Amino acid sequence: MNSQSSKYLLLLHATVLIFGLTGVIGKLVHLPSDILVWYRILIGLAGIILYFIFTRSSFSIGKKDLLKISLVGLILAAHWVTFFEAIHRSNVSVALTCMASSTIFTALFEPLFFKRRIKGYQIILGGIIIYAITLIFSIDLSFKIGIILGVISAALASLFTVLNGVLIRTISAKTITLYQLGAALVFVSIYLFFRVDDVQEFAMHGNDLIYLIVLGLVCTSFAFLASVEVMRKIKPFTVSMVVNLEPIYSILLAIWIWPDTEIMPTKFYYSFALILGAIFMNAFMSRTTSRP
Repeated sequence: MNSQSSKYLLLLHATVLIFGLTGVIGKLVHLPSDILVWYRILIGLAGIILYFIFTRSSFSIGKKDLLKISLVGLILAAHWVTFFEAIHRSNVSVALTCMASSTIFTALFEPLFFKRRIKGYQIILGGIIIYAITLIFSIDLSFKIGIILGVISAALASLFTVLNGVLIRTISAKTITLYQLGAALVFVSIYLFFRVDDVQEFAMHGNDLIYLIVLGLVCTSFAFLASVEVMRKIKPFTVSMVVNLEPIYSILLAIWIWPDTEIMPTKFYYSFALILGAIFMNAFMSRTTSRP
C-alpha cells in the first residue's frame, strides 16, 4: 500500500470513529431527542452552506429533485430522532447494536429499488441478527423501548441509504446532503412548533453547546465531506468493511466513559458478536457473489 492509499485509509478510520462519536455525544447532551436533532441539523446545515460558499459550489436544483430529496430528508430526521431516543431509553451499547440490524433491512429494501433478487444468504444472516436481538431483549426488560426504537432507527437508516443510492445516480452527493438537511430542519421545526409548549426546553445546560457544535460540525458536516472524499479514493468493499467497525468504536468509547452503565452481561457481547459476524459475512458474500 502506497503512502497516498495509507493516508486515505487512515482518514476513513478517523471518519468512522467520528461517526461512532455521535451516540456518545448524544448521551452527553441534556436535551430531548427531537430538540437535540434540531440543533444538530441547524449547525450541520450551517457548516455545509459555508462549504458551498467557500468552494463556490452551485446551489441550483430542479423542483422534482428537490421534492425527492426533501422526502428522504424526512426519513433522515426520523432516523436521527429515533436513534437518540433509543440511547436515552437504553444506552449507547444497546442502541448501536440494534442499529447494526440495518443489514437485514438493506437486504429487503435494495431489491425493491434496484430491481434485484433477494439473496438467500442474506435471509439467513438476517435471521441470525433477529435471533441476536431477541437475546438482547431477554437481558434487561427496561431496555425494551430503547431496543424497539433502535430497530426502527436501523430500518429508517437503511431506507435512507438505499434511497440516496438512487438519488446519487443523477445528483451530486453534496447537493443531496445540503437539501436533505434543509428539508429535515423544516420538518423537525414544524413538529417542534406543535409539540413544544415551553421554549425553556431549548435551553442548554453545562457543556451542551460545545457538544452540539462537535455533533453538528464534526460529526455531520466534516464527517460527510470526508466520507465523500474517501469513497473516491478507496474501493467500496474496503469502505464497507471499515464502516462496519463503527459500533465497535462507539461501544468501546461508551464503556470507557460510562463503565458503570455501559458494561453489559456476557450474553449481550455474545449477541453483539453474532450480529457483527453476520455483517462481515454479508460483506464477504456480497463481494464473492458479485464476481463474474
